[in-house]
This record gives sequence, structure tokens and C-alpha cells, in this order.
Amino acid sequence: MDLRKIKKLIDLLEESNLAEIEIKEGEESVRLARVPKGAVTAPTPAPATHHVPAPAAPPMPMQSPTESATGGSHKPAVQDLPDGHVVRAPMVGTFYASPAPDKPAFVSLGQQVKAGDTLGIIEAMKMFNPIEAEVSGTIVAIKCESGQPVEFDQPLFVIA
Repeated sequence: MDLRKIKKLIDLLEESNLAEIEIKEGEESVRLARVPKGAVTAPTPAPATHHVPAPAAPPMPMQSPTESATGGSHKPAVQDLPDGHVVRAPMVGTFYASPAPDKPAFVSLGQQVKAGDTLGIIEAMKMFNPIEAEVSGTIVAIKCESGQPVEFDQPLFVIA
């Protein structure tokens, strides 16, 4: 694949809200993924250029970059959260506050919600997963912005 095409793909990824791009041309493929600022990642091996299968790697423990860097579990600070029920991200992905860019947000500060109401969506692996209110009440805090990457267990909303 031409280096100029790869450079254009990098520019496209930087200018968009996309977290990842993968392009295949014949048998060649390029996959680019955006890493959140401050995250630590392990280098990925270069793809094999022949058809001999590589030996299987031992399974890696599921740890966030923070856990890897600090050697343990990291819970986001809760002192800046108001009192109430905290709705946390059930997965890693990209948070969206509305069903489409030209549509209004699912919820806003001060809005009354019922258990089961959609608060937002998280896109993970090209799947859109609704985030629903677990309790009825009033939205007293929105802790993420539309289009931002979120981590597992990250506080998203507070309902009082």
C-alpha cells in the first residue's frame, strides 16, 4: 500500500471522531486506531508476510492502561460527583449523547427520567449499545461529552 494513502488515512482519523479505521486492498490491509491521551499501550507485532500460522500467544489478563501502569485496579475519583445514583459505563467505547449528530440529546441536566429511559449510547466494535437509567429521578450530573471515548466503569450520569 502506498505511503501517501496511509498518511491520508492518518489525517482522516485525526480529523474525525472515529476511534479506528481499517482498510483492505486485495491482500494488504492497514488498521489505524486512536489511543486516548495518557493511555499506555503494548506494541502490536507486525503482520506475518507469509502464510505460516504464528504460535498462539498466552492470554493477556484484562487490565486497563491505568491498572497496568499502577499495578492495580483504578476507580475514578468520586469526590466530584453529586449525591445520587451513579450510572457507569458498562464497556469501553465512544459515548454519544444523541441518536444522530443532527438530533437532540437523549437527556439534559435537570430532566426527569424513569428507569429504563435511554440516557445515551456507547459505540463499541461497530455496535451501538443503549445506556439506560437504572432508577427514576432527575439528572443532576452529566460526566461525559458526546463523541468522547469512555472507559469501563467510568461515571457517565448521576440521577438523584
